[in-house]
Amino acid sequence: MKTLLVLTGLFVGSLACSGQANAELMAGTAKIDITEPTAASNDPLYAKALVLKDGDTSFVLITVDAVSIGGIGHISNDYLGTIRESIQRSHGVPPKHVFVNASHCHGIVCRDVAAKTADCVAQAWKSLVPVRAAAGIGQEVRIMENRRLKLKDGSEADVRHAYSMPWDDEVVSIGPVDPEIGLLRLDRLDGTPLAVVYNFACHPILGVPAGTSSADFPGFASRVIEENLGHDSMAFFIQGCAGDINPVIYKGVHEPHDCEPFGNMLGLNVLRGLRTMTSAPDATLRVVNESLELPRALDFDTRITALQAEQTKLLQSLKGTSLNFKTFVPLYLQYRLEPEFPSYYSHRYMLDKANNRPDLEKLDATNRANMEAYVQNIRTMEKLTRLQTNLDLLKMHKKQTDDAGSKPLEVEVGGLRLGDFVLVTFPGELTVQIGLNIKQASPHRFTFVAGYTNGYIYYTPTAEQRLNTGYAQEDCDTLVAPEWQGLFETKVQSVLKTLE
Repeated sequence: MKTLLVLTGLFVGSLACSGQANAELMAGTAKIDITEPTAASNDPLYAKALVLKDGDTSFVLITVDAVSIGGIGHISNDYLGTIRESIQRSHGVPPKHVFVNASHCHGIVCRDVAAKTADCVAQAWKSLVPVRAAAGIGQEVRIMENRRLKLKDGSEADVRHAYSMPWDDEVVSIGPVDPEIGLLRLDRLDGTPLAVVYNFACHPILGVPAGTSSADFPGFASRVIEENLGHDSMAFFIQGCAGDINPVIYKGVHEPHDCEPFGNMLGLNVLRGLRTMTSAPDATLRVVNESLELPRALDFDTRITALQAEQTKLLQSLKGTSLNFKTFVPLYLQYRLEPEFPSYYSHRYMLDKANNRPDLEKLDATNRANMEAYVQNIRTMEKLTRLQTNLDLLKMHKKQTDDAGSKPLEVEVGGLRLGDFVLVTFPGELTVQIGLNIKQASPHRFTFVAGYTNGYIYYTPTAEQRLNTGYAQEDCDTLVAPEWQGLFETKVQSVLKTLE
């Protein structure tokens, strides 16, 4: 009996130790409204904070409904440093253990966003509770498309509001998308959900019908997740490799743009993915944040000269025609409606043929030649709009590069591992192929990639995209040389190895 009591005591003690082990991973959450009060808004913008603590390791994830962390938009360049300094001073978290991701929505945040973010982190810190973690994957394929279009001449163009689309007969294929939703779920020890982190790649630029400030689809997706999970749980959207990923029907003109259905679809697929995941009691927190120097582009002059030469060539290809828009439109419809007998009813053509009179045939030949010239001029004009917009981007970044001299771009490559969930971060607008490459090469099953994190350095396309002769936005709105990709992917492999 004494032996049995001893064994029973050891077993109970083991359970108690197991309970303490479970309690080692702590998490706290908070959110705060950062909407600019003077701007017309459709829905609130939030800064959200997730504090994680595992023994002596602490980490803070901040998500912000904003276009970027510095660089462009309404968040200043000193925001990241200010936040990190505040968190280190108040909570002892090393600056590089604070990751801040922008959803890349184009909402307007308040002027005191830094102070509010610091308050948000303080609130999250006060709410720390023991948690268990689970990693998983969801899927969404309906709401996004790759905006890069591969053309017959071997170049690529992109789908933007800033300029006209290539004509359909020029397009041969499109680029890939990443349908994965990276998922991290944190549950309290009683099994109720505390937080969901979800990573997905798509530009949040569809907007709402009123055209006012909005958190776009990530805001609606997070609301769906939080309302369905209940228990005051919080959803954290992490923007992925969305540099060349648009919402579908981005250029639609027949109905108002409305991102809410897209957010609902994404949110529901997050919930579906969460149902397949089981939390584990032994998730260990690891954080890596390494510096990387990237070479600046040195070919701005060459690219600007080539683009200007293409503009000159296109301008010289414009042909005179007697038509203007007023006469072209009804004529074009007339000849499309009845190509064989466009100028009158068929019996008139038959009568002229019986009388050997080619009058209508000659009129039709003249009209068709004028219309063809007018259409070619339209196509040329549309190409010129693309070239001019991207030329302006090249000139802007040439000036930024000249001002910086030969100084390389210094960026952070972050790595987070919590249990099986692995996240790699970068401050650029990564195009989707970069993320796909990293996932394929990673030794970790649940590896996800976030751009727009810890700063902003504009677009970072693949080396192949960077050398595209078609001048898509991602290829021109960039500061990096093509060699950046190899350096980054090598650094990522080092980070992933450290997280093993």
